[in-house]
Order: sequence, then structure tokens, then C-alpha cells
Amino acid sequence: MDRDSFFYALENTKTHLEPAGLIETFGSTAFDFVLVSELMDEVNRVRLRHGTLQAERPRIVTPEHYAKIMLDGFGEKAREFADWLEQHGEELKFLRYGFQITKSNLREEIVSGHLDHVVAEAVRHARDEGETRRAVVESIDDAWEVSLLKLAVDTARRSAGGNVEEWKRRGLI
Repeated sequence: MDRDSFFYALENTKTHLEPAGLIETFGSTAFDFVLVSELMDEVNRVRLRHGTLQAERPRIVTPEHYAKIMLDGFGEKAREFADWLEQHGEELKFLRYGFQITKSNLREEIVSGHLDHVVAEAVRHARDEGETRRAVVESIDDAWEVSLLKLAVDTARRSAGGNVEEWKRRGLI
């Protein structure tokens, strides 16, 4: 996929329903998704992709941890930089989220209808069933994986503040 196609897919990804919960601070989290996209070569035909997105427990990556990773196979200059990171890199702490798309749950169906109506029906169906852990995302058909990754990043971004607060309350950071 070229750069323009990638950015086109990002710009045209629309999340119509986010999973209600956030990524758990001390456990893995799974939520379902429905990606809705128009077929490019057929009028009023829409593809629905259903599946599960699983997020591993988030981890805090500290300068000490980062320095240890960096040192494998590196020389003296890397050691000096690692030492500097350990002493001065406090602001370099960040969260790492791991995602796994559970392909075994991935299924597709093609339905007839206008894209907007199919999206609205998917949202209504999730709400009527009380599916609070389901996301409904509009995507570009041939770049649906970009939309799925955007959903993962957006969910991690929404969750980060709560995860950090939980770690602070427990005295872990």
C-alpha cells in the first residue's frame, strides 16, 4: 500500500460506536468489532467483517528496561547512552500496548443496502443486544486492516490516562 492510500484509509475511517470499556490495566481485554465497507465494484453492496480484537495487559516501559533491550549486541557507545538514559530518562517512560487480532473469529458477509443504512443497523443491533464491548467502524474495503489498527490505537489512547492513574493509585509509578 502506498503512502497516499494509507492516509486515505486513515482519513476515511469513521468509528460510529466505540467499545464502552477501556483496556484493563491488570489483565487482557477483548472486544468485538464490525468493520463496514462499500464494495467498490458493486452498487449498494456492503461488506461486514466481524471479529475480535484482543489487547494484552499494558506495560510500563522505563528507561532501565529500554536500556537493557538496547544493549543486546551493541558496543561501548550504546552502553554510555544506556547509562545516560538510566540517569536522565525519567520523562521517557511510556506505555506499551500489545494487540492481537483474533483471526479465528473473523468472518465476512456481504449485504445489500446503502452504506449509511448498514452502519446505522450495525450500531442499532449492538445497542439493542447490549453489546457494550463492540465497536462499529466504517472503513475502506481494500484497507480494512488500517481501520482496525486505527481502532486499536484510538482505544489505547482513550485507555492510557486511566491505566496510568490506576498504577499511581497502587504506587507502581
